[in-house]
Amino acid sequence: MSVIIQKQYQSMQIPAKYSASSVESKWYNYWLENNYFHSIPDHREPYTIVIPPPNVTGVLHMGHMLNNTIQDVLIRRARLQGKNACWVPGTDHASIATEAKVVAKLKADGIDKADLTREEFLKHAWAWTHDHGGIILEQLKKLGASCDWDRTKFTLDDDLSESVTKVFIDLYEKNLIYRGYRMVNWDPEAKTTLSDEEVIYEEIQGKLYYIKYQIEGTNDALTIATTRPETILGDTAICINPNDERFFHLKGKKAIVPIAGRVIPIIEDDYVDVEFGTGCLKVTPAHDPNDKTLGEKHNLEIIDIFNDNATLNSFGLHYNGKDRFVVRKEIVEELESLGHIQKIEPYLHKVGTSERTNAVIEPKISAQWFLKMKDLAKPALDNVMNNNIQFHPAKFKNSYRYWMENVRDWNISRQLWWGHQIPAYFYSEGVEDFVVAMSKEEALEKARQKTKNLELTLDDLTQDPDALDTWFSSWLWPISVFNGINEPNNNEINYYYPTNDLVTAPEIMFFWVARMIIAGYEYRGELPFKNVYYTGIVRDKLGRKMSKSLGNSPDPIKLMDEYGADGVRVGMLMCSPAGNDLPFDESLCGQGKAFANKIWNAFRLVKGWEVDASIPQPIASQVAIDWFDAKFKQTFSEIEDHFSKYRLNDALMAIYKLIWDDFCSWLLEMIKPAYQQPIDSKTFKSVIELFENNLKILHPFMPFLTEEIWQYIAKRTPEEALIIAKYPKVETFNEKLISDFEMVKEVVSGIRNIRKEKNISFKDQIEFSVLNNENLASVYDSVIMKLGNISKLETVSDSVDGALSFRVNSNEYFIPISGAIDIEEEIKKIMEELKYTEGFLKSVQSKLSNERFVNNAPAQVIENERNKEADALAKIETLKSSLASMQ
Repeated sequence: MSVIIQKQYQSMQIPAKYSASSVESKWYNYWLENNYFHSIPDHREPYTIVIPPPNVTGVLHMGHMLNNTIQDVLIRRARLQGKNACWVPGTDHASIATEAKVVAKLKADGIDKADLTREEFLKHAWAWTHDHGGIILEQLKKLGASCDWDRTKFTLDDDLSESVTKVFIDLYEKNLIYRGYRMVNWDPEAKTTLSDEEVIYEEIQGKLYYIKYQIEGTNDALTIATTRPETILGDTAICINPNDERFFHLKGKKAIVPIAGRVIPIIEDDYVDVEFGTGCLKVTPAHDPNDKTLGEKHNLEIIDIFNDNATLNSFGLHYNGKDRFVVRKEIVEELESLGHIQKIEPYLHKVGTSERTNAVIEPKISAQWFLKMKDLAKPALDNVMNNNIQFHPAKFKNSYRYWMENVRDWNISRQLWWGHQIPAYFYSEGVEDFVVAMSKEEALEKARQKTKNLELTLDDLTQDPDALDTWFSSWLWPISVFNGINEPNNNEINYYYPTNDLVTAPEIMFFWVARMIIAGYEYRGELPFKNVYYTGIVRDKLGRKMSKSLGNSPDPIKLMDEYGADGVRVGMLMCSPAGNDLPFDESLCGQGKAFANKIWNAFRLVKGWEVDASIPQPIASQVAIDWFDAKFKQTFSEIEDHFSKYRLNDALMAIYKLIWDDFCSWLLEMIKPAYQQPIDSKTFKSVIELFENNLKILHPFMPFLTEEIWQYIAKRTPEEALIIAKYPKVETFNEKLISDFEMVKEVVSGIRNIRKEKNISFKDQIEFSVLNNENLASVYDSVIMKLGNISKLETVSDSVDGALSFRVNSNEYFIPISGAIDIEEEIKKIMEELKYTEGFLKSVQSKLSNERFVNNAPAQVIENERNKEADALAKIETLKSSLASMQ
């Protein structure tokens, strides 16, 4: 392929238009075939990124596009810098999401998961994964992602699974993992527990139901207030505050649960807030974490009224089998008919919902596995707060610190089959009658040792059916992808770890980032990455988060088809500062495409010039080349500073302005030969070198376009491809030259403005005089003469009469009035403009003389007004000077 491309580029004419569709696939295949993305340990400095593994069955969305574009920019830049760049790709098995999709497919095929064995279900799950998995990785290739595809990992790969099991056993043996009955967050749709971080609390407008309970042996009643009337069937006590005088008469008595008719005790506890509700609290230990605590304290009965799918069970009496929300409506009607409803009020409160399924979470007591987090979290907290690990932007350190200082034990078990099965083997029905082991055979040996029962067999062991939380595998990702758990001292983990940069979203800071840091210190004794770049959320023009349900998320593949991958990459990064949301507008991709076309046309212009080695280099060209070389070095220094602060959007904007404004609009205009005339070889060689430098710094952002132009510039071997070219280094630059040239540009702009205002054709040469108070070097005269089409430029010691004039700093410039200009009409225009400007100045000075305005207005507003005053004064002086020269 590489030989074919080289021959093709020797013989082909440069196309008139840049065709992203044909270019992108060609160069991506070329890069793959030449193994540029692949990394093995060697003598070079490593630069490592591990991809945040997307769900194996996921497809590319705008968030992925932003995240992976940033990663590719960083990895391509490192590769150009000569580092051994290694970007490890992969996917996550995503227990809840994938199992839900497999269950839905089975249901569509008329198969119920409950009718399958675990092994049968997993066959279907693997088939689904093989059919639908990995699509997103192929889509990333279209974006230009230069991952080391030979290293692609999946969190259920054998070696990664072995790592997960080893870590579970290790933490259990350190007494950090334990099993116990706890109140957990139950997702009734996914039918599994969730960690606290996977629950999203939403404020909703609900109702507060006041329900009367008869006091046993009397006709009196007490009233409780609840948002969940369906749970009264699980009540096992009423609680009052022992200091609440209103209810002293209830002490030692019992109440009767409406509908159920069950008699329950009235207990006392100062937990009850006398100001909330009625002062009487219904206690339902099975369905509220606070009630569970009360139940344990007072040794109350626990009645679980819900099935796993949140329908009521037999304890729900005649509501058995009905959904909890259906029951809520029906039980209120029954309570009203029985006279137990005192009143119903609107009530604003927070409800927990599942991050994955959006189902309302049900508190549920269940036997689960937990990881103790408090001690593990300490080094992970300390090393972020002391900046050993840097967050970009740093504002996220506050959220991180709050979570880590208040970290709770991690519920690591899930009631799912798809995932890493918990390596715990039960030999009896007791809560503690289990061992943890790498295999069933090893478990048997451990069980025999623990029980002293040598008669135990493999048939006596039952492995815990639950799977581990998906995050329990991905928290090991930076270590396990290099097999650092199974072989802690292997060559790769010692070379590539710790990784350099992590690019991720702040919403998974606690799910993933914090836990990876914890794992890094626990299993490697050091940080897993040096920097964390937090991307923002991609939003639409109205500020809404992009989602399928809103229909406001464009198809990334279609965007790349229309604007090219480079155009989309530039469009997204232009408005994407770290940590801030990206207000995406498709027109930004159009701007990226226009930038690509601008560069392509500039290249065609340069390559279209005939080169003559016998022509001496014009002074204007020499000055122009020197200036752009200095300007490039200055801008490159700024770009590197932006990269060091992870301000990629600022780096891109600096490159954009350098190429569009300084290179295309100024440099090429200054060196461009006259129509149908050749260019000197010295200038041509220099401009090609400068063009190549532009391509090097742009390549991380626009890899396809830059490689295409690079290969057209000259015949290149695979060892000379742009993707592995030598990146520039920060150098000193001529600041005076850059400063002087800013003045030159203003002079040229002044000439062009007068030509435009006075309808003086650019084809017509004009004379030009300067009152050079600034002592601007005469070496720039040639540039001014070329760009202004000046026939004669002279320095004068006084103002020139009968001439149009303008000022740049303290220099005054004059253009003699030709016969084509109506002097009287020109004087009239100047006087009108002078009158308007003087009026404008008066209004500004009026503001600035207003003591109230100056004392109360923001400093920036006052500064703006003073700048307006200075500009107006300078303009008035210039207008008066022009007027004087005409009279």
